Amino acid sequence: MDEPASGAPLLEFLEVMRRLRAECSWKAGQTHRSLARYLLEETHETLEAIDTGDRTGDWAHLREELGDLLLQVYFHAVIAEEAGEFTIDDVAADITAKMYRRNPHVFGSAPGGSPEQINEAWEAIKATEKRRTSVTDGLPPGLPALLYADKVLDRLERAGGVPDVAPTDDLGNRLLALVTEAHERGIDPEQALRDAVRGLLGA
Repeated sequence: MDEPASGAPLLEFLEVMRRLRAECSWKAGQTHRSLARYLLEETHETLEAIDTGDRTGDWAHLREELGDLLLQVYFHAVIAEEAGEFTIDDVAADITAKMYRRNPHVFGSAPGGSPEQINEAWEAIKATEKRRTSVTDGLPPGLPALLYADKVLDRLERAGGVPDVAPTDDLGNRLLALVTEAHERGIDPEQALRDAVRGLLGA
């Protein structure tokens, strides 16, 4: 079994990224906006690696893709550091503080409960922090349509209930009815469709 992570490679990687920004003309010319497409690409490649690992049990691909995803995180953090906006330490400190706040059953005195109860508590804390005024606040409009619909359904459910969605001849309504069915059954519609397409291709 591998030894627990020491954090030393992360510090080394930070210095690598700082040097690349200073000495590589291409990397020096990048901005948050110019890197956005690569972050999206690496996210999708990471999802593909997860699917591959599920099928084959070989997680080496995921390890590689997580590294590429980490590159994007550090790249953005170093750009922000140079501009005096924030540092990678700020990023890590913020997410650590969020984990303390959102997991009082681990770091506080709140009761644990089932995974469903823990998720409900997480969402309640999140809602208090975000102070959203509508079910679409904070939902990126560029989310895949199935994921966007599932997120909206989840928020409507938390806000008091999901309206009945009966399938009609309208294709969009039929798709929404299927997402509603998946939501009620606890199925990720995006993953279900990816699995179905992969089966269609014999993968």
